[in-house]
Amino acid sequence: MPLADRFAGLCAAVVRVLPFGLSRIVAPSFLGFAVINGFTFGVDLVLLTLFHGGLKWPVWLSISVAYVVAFGLSFVLNRALNFRSHAPVGRQAVLYAVAIAVNYVAFLLGLGAGLAALGVEYHLSRLIAGACEGVFMYSVMRWVVFAKREEPVTV
Repeated sequence: MPLADRFAGLCAAVVRVLPFGLSRIVAPSFLGFAVINGFTFGVDLVLLTLFHGGLKWPVWLSISVAYVVAFGLSFVLNRALNFRSHAPVGRQAVLYAVAIAVNYVAFLLGLGAGLAALGVEYHLSRLIAGACEGVFMYSVMRWVVFAKREEPVTV
């Protein structure tokens, strides 16, 4: 069984046993997104710590480089494992790039770096921004980037 099918099956199995009626409102793709993006967010934080804490890069540069690497990884993993898309990658990559640009300005620089500039510890500011970006990015990925497109009917 291909890895993408196993991943989707595991997400669906976990969602089926969620308590309190959550199985009726949580989509398996949301759980998959949470797992994948939890992992890539960890990559983001490790890189942020390396770049800012270790290499002493400015916060804005550390956030930016870590963000690009983590979101590139997120795109590849979500496309292959979670949304299992076989659509042409070009259009999806453009839509994703627009979404991460909006996300970057609004949540990373606006909220994350803004909170750090106000004196909030940079890891905490990144966690707060990360929660907001998670909701935004799942919505964009599910309903825009990897949305199932109807095939044109030919007669």
